[in-house]
Amino acid sequence: MALTGLENSDLELIIFGGKGGVGKTSCAIATSLALAGNYKTLLISTDPAHSLSDGLEQQIGFNVVKVDGTDNLSAIEVVADEALSEFITGYQAELKKLFETSTNLDNQDIEEMLSLSIPGIDEVMSFKTIIDFIEEGEYDKYVVDTAPTGHALRLISSPKLLDEWIKVAARMRWKYRYMITSFSGSYQPDEVDVLLLSLKKTVKRIENILRDGTRCEFIPVCIPEAMAIMETGRLLSILANSEIIARQIIVNNVMVSDGCDFCRRSKAGQLPYLTEIGETFGSLNKVEVPRFPEEIKGLNALNELKRCLFNELS
Repeated sequence: MALTGLENSDLELIIFGGKGGVGKTSCAIATSLALAGNYKTLLISTDPAHSLSDGLEQQIGFNVVKVDGTDNLSAIEVVADEALSEFITGYQAELKKLFETSTNLDNQDIEEMLSLSIPGIDEVMSFKTIIDFIEEGEYDKYVVDTAPTGHALRLISSPKLLDEWIKVAARMRWKYRYMITSFSGSYQPDEVDVLLLSLKKTVKRIENILRDGTRCEFIPVCIPEAMAIMETGRLLSILANSEIIARQIIVNNVMVSDGCDFCRRSKAGQLPYLTEIGETFGSLNKVEVPRFPEEIKGLNALNELKRCLFNELS
């Protein structure tokens, strides 16, 4: 079988996820190379380890760069700390006013508050960056390489976290609005209210695209091992509860050779797990990728993987 449906013109966001070490990054890059044949494509890494640079053998970083040797493919490694720093710098006045009008903190306390890292904020900022790219509309396809499962799940739950933060901020502002209205008889929304409304719209935009099966698809990557299968099952269950569509699964590192004793033993050892994958994830289009003899790095190896994923003849 091969990956299907990714060239649907309505499909914008394709997210790869799974257990650490199963080959998500390579699959994401290879898929991007395939899509770039017909679509202007942006490959995005939200993995703090950022393996895109290693896989492509090209420095990527926190700026969009064209992938060498391609025509329609660009890439970026989203650095959560930098994304947060850009957000705070861009909205520093509004955030300071939020704390000034809603708390008893002095300027020094506020500055320290803004410098703190908030748990989960990295996923929020990462996904906000992705949505900003999509809304700018420069590309036809956006392929996201996530970190291991836990990070991916936090990424897709980031709208809820951001929404909770907005609710707390709104409650803080309500007291301020009540006081102003009590003294002046009316209240005019200010730049803080505009920011909170903008963030609320961001939450809705993220939720809308994640839950729209015509615009977003999540592709889990698994290998024929017990732990990977269990983790993939949990991932798919949570995705289903979040109304996020997964139509297909990549089963990576499958031993197909009988050429040596090690190969035969590995192939036999994988067989029960491949059977379990077929039974457990039977509703998904299953794409098996053979074990490569060497590490998948550079365009030649990635294009070979692309041919496997899309069943292209060499």
